Amino acid sequence: MTRIEGVSSEQASPLARLVYRISRRRYGRDMDPLAVYAHAPGLLIGYGMLEQATGKQHRVDERLKVLAETKAAAVVSCEFCCDIASSIARGAGLGDEQLLALPRYRESEEFNELERLVLDYATAMSRTPATVSDELFAAMREHFDERQLVELTSVIALENMRARFNSAFDMTPAGFSEGMVCAIPEREQTHDAQAETADPVEVAAA
Repeated sequence: MTRIEGVSSEQASPLARLVYRISRRRYGRDMDPLAVYAHAPGLLIGYGMLEQATGKQHRVDERLKVLAETKAAAVVSCEFCCDIASSIARGAGLGDEQLLALPRYRESEEFNELERLVLDYATAMSRTPATVSDELFAAMREHFDERQLVELTSVIALENMRARFNSAFDMTPAGFSEGMVCAIPEREQTHDAQAETADPVEVAAA
């Protein structure tokens, strides 16, 4: 469900219908965000091209990118995004214990130091305002070159765009993780818990 009715396949433009077909092949169903985007066909095509270009980048380990996307969806508190991201995360090799540990990833033994660093980065980028410190970025540079930093940063930024777009239209989960463990939207965390989660000092010094 969403706050405005999406454009059906019958009503959509030819290019929009092409995007719908590509999405169905990938996800096995119609996607509410695309149907909403189809009210502005030019934006739908541009968004689809951005998704396609992003999906072709492979300089960063896929598991790390999916981990960052899932954390970004949780920080922004998009239920639709947490649902689909959790399903994609399982396909990339993330376990149920890791999905459940995301809100307290810094204390969890489910993640290694590099994963915690990437989660710090995704958290910092996904907060309002985004606050990526010099120390955190310096720690990232120790593990990723410029091309990889652009790729990973773009992935996280794109997930923020998805999550904020979907949240504005109040899109509900589509059932990708129905009956399975799903990442939890983090809107209910206290301010202190959020601050503790995002602190990059420990990882940067490791």
